[in-house]
Amino acid sequence: MKKSMNYSGVIWSVLGGSLLITTLFAQDAGQQELPNAPSHAAQKPAPRTGPPPAAPVQQRGGTQALDEPAKVPPPAPVGPSTPGGTQGGSTPTGTAPAASQPAPAEDDTTTTIRRTVNEVNVVFTVTDKHGHYIKDLKKDDFQVVDDNKPALEIRSFARQTDLPLEVGLLVDASNSVRDRFKFEQESAIEFLNQTIRPRYDKAFVVGFDVTPEVTQDFTDNTEKLSIGVRSLKPGGGTAMYDALYFACRDKLMKAQANGPVRRAIVLLSDGDDNQSHVTREEAIEMAQRAEVIVYTISTNISGSVQRGDKILERIAEATGGRSFEPFQLHDVANAFSEIQDELRSQYALSYKPAEFRADGRFHSIEILAQGHKNLRVRSRHGYYAPSQ
Repeated sequence: MKKSMNYSGVIWSVLGGSLLITTLFAQDAGQQELPNAPSHAAQKPAPRTGPPPAAPVQQRGGTQALDEPAKVPPPAPVGPSTPGGTQGGSTPTGTAPAASQPAPAEDDTTTTIRRTVNEVNVVFTVTDKHGHYIKDLKKDDFQVVDDNKPALEIRSFARQTDLPLEVGLLVDASNSVRDRFKFEQESAIEFLNQTIRPRYDKAFVVGFDVTPEVTQDFTDNTEKLSIGVRSLKPGGGTAMYDALYFACRDKLMKAQANGPVRRAIVLLSDGDDNQSHVTREEAIEMAQRAEVIVYTISTNISGSVQRGDKILERIAEATGGRSFEPFQLHDVANAFSEIQDELRSQYALSYKPAEFRADGRFHSIEILAQGHKNLRVRSRHGYYAPSQ
């Protein structure tokens, strides 16, 4: 009887082991069929703020596609402690994001404090009727109108004459500018030498014809910047809007700053565009979202205002910059000199709109110099509010 029972035990042990092996094999097979968790690198990138150019971007050391989505979210909110925003333009701000914290234990009580900062920051310049910069005005000299309604209050005000600069030099290298290309290169180099201060400011150089090409990335080394400018060679069509879009989205918007900076682009072109994948207004919108002031210098040598000059003027005015039409060669250097002077002659303020809405829409800005009829205030035309 004992032997019979032992044999039965052995049989059941073998059967049980077989069942266990079968079960484990099935579980293992089921696990292999489950999809792997997406890695951080494979996660869906943040949505871009506008349709991207489809043309590639040539960059020393590799090629970057312009149709890649932006890999960073829109600019972070900026409060009154950083007048002018971190990019030197107007900054719509919304609800400050809560800091990520480890999940509390079930018996803990956690209070989350959210702070809403409904402020807009804007940088602007003031000139008299002769175009001379006025640098000694005070907060009470200005009134701000947001979407045709007076702002509730101006919360901060400062004369910003010495903020660090982040400058993008965009040079049209198409066939249409070949005649005066060499002189424009030398004028641009002189501008960078006079403007960029070591360990304080930084700049990058982009040449564009059919595609933008970064010939020198961000640096404070003016010798490297000069080499980047001299390496530009004219030839090909013109994709000016793509170049502006790329410089704002992929360079200035993504630049890391330790504090408030003034961000600007100097665009040297005849204003013609026959190759871009984005429109003029899409390029302007990206500049406004990146809070970049655009200064344009026309390379038109016809002696009369052309269609391209009007396009350059539209880009500059919409972003709070200036357009220059130097019909003689020596005037190009003068234009660069005036841009340098303006970058050191600006004001910055932050204000609270009468009706702030985090609706993602474009809101207009107008700054008025109260009691000064002959003064002209120039700023960007508006800002894009954050979306909830």
